[in-house]
Amino acid sequence: MARRRRPDKRISTPDVRYNSTEVQAFINRMMLDGKKSTATRLIYDAFDLIEAKTKQNPLEVFQTALKNVGPSMEVRPRRVGGSTYQVPMEVNSARSFALAARWIVASARSRGGKSFAEKLAGELSEAAQGQGASVRKKEETHKMAEANRAFSHYRI
Repeated sequence: MARRRRPDKRISTPDVRYNSTEVQAFINRMMLDGKKSTATRLIYDAFDLIEAKTKQNPLEVFQTALKNVGPSMEVRPRRVGGSTYQVPMEVNSARSFALAARWIVASARSRGGKSFAEKLAGELSEAAQGQGASVRKKEETHKMAEANRAFSHYRI
């Protein structure tokens, strides 16, 4: 059953150090068990590592990484007469950010060894250069959408 109306978007407050709502949303995404102070410390440590390694503004690296990982197309299942088609759809900016953040955090967690701050710093700097597991995930999603372009007339 469909909702009567779409709920209002919640605007999160900007983070303390960079005054960025994107960074705050990312902190919320990577938080485990409600431990926001731990998540905040980890992301700031990762940003410090990025700054030390690349001598670039970590906020710019972060935004470039999100832009490189965020998909513009994805496939969504659509049932038509007993069979399910994977229909390619455009992704809006809020969902693109959410997917990018989720993929970056997941691929940082799956990296080997080291502290989480180092893993996250490595994943963000690789994603900013257009490499890494999270960028591969985006390319996979785009390939899937391209392969199913024949079903694009079944728009949801």
